[in-house]
Amino acid sequence: MRVNVQTQIQKTKHRSKMWRRRFTSLPLFFSHLQQVRRADELKICQAFCTETVKPPVEGESNSGRNSPFVAFVLGGPGSGKGTQCLKIAETFGFDHIGAGDLLRKEMHSDSENGAMIQKLMKEGSIAPSEVTVKLIKKAIESAENRKFLIDGFPRSEENRVAYERIIGAEPNFVLFFDCPEEVMVKRVLNRNEGRVDDNEHTVKERLKVYKAITLPVANHYAMKGKLYKVDGTGTQEEIFERVRPIFASLRLST
Repeated sequence: MRVNVQTQIQKTKHRSKMWRRRFTSLPLFFSHLQQVRRADELKICQAFCTETVKPPVEGESNSGRNSPFVAFVLGGPGSGKGTQCLKIAETFGFDHIGAGDLLRKEMHSDSENGAMIQKLMKEGSIAPSEVTVKLIKKAIESAENRKFLIDGFPRSEENRVAYERIIGAEPNFVLFFDCPEEVMVKRVLNRNEGRVDDNEHTVKERLKVYKAITLPVANHYAMKGKLYKVDGTGTQEEIFERVRPIFASLRLST
């Protein structure tokens, strides 16, 4: 008789434990159901909602104006990017904005940044990102065209981050002219444009800066699938024949 009582007690305890386990697992079960339902709702939303939210542009209200199409053009000094930008602009209807040209224009103005920019360019250094980006922003906003080649910018990761913060967007793509160092030095010394930074010492310093801080920018855009690499050796016509198919494939409104 005692054995039967003890057995009954053990069976009762076992059933009690089973029920406790079931009730304990119910919240986890319903939580899992909610997670599945939310995941399904998210998939449905992603399937039908194609519009993305664009980061706001610093210092600019929503005017409803079409966003500009921007291509960064990168390459070392003497890589031919400036010459090719002129050909691209003429052939495909882009506005050519040279970051270096904007800085040189500002350098010869009476602005408070002029003397500082001149000193930096003589040393082969890079102007502050805020100054360069705001000059680019002003050039874009004052143009009637909405297609732009930004020549020689960004030259550093700091430039890139400043541009995306102030403009509020990434470039549509990046054109990169790959050229051997000896070819670039020879081109710069032979162009004789009267620029204060066109001497052998300054060119070599600029090349050091280019390798250290500009190439990582090109690598960043390559990782994002936005970089078009072009062989920068040969004549101007030969290089442009390598560039032409890239822009000919674009479907842009005029």
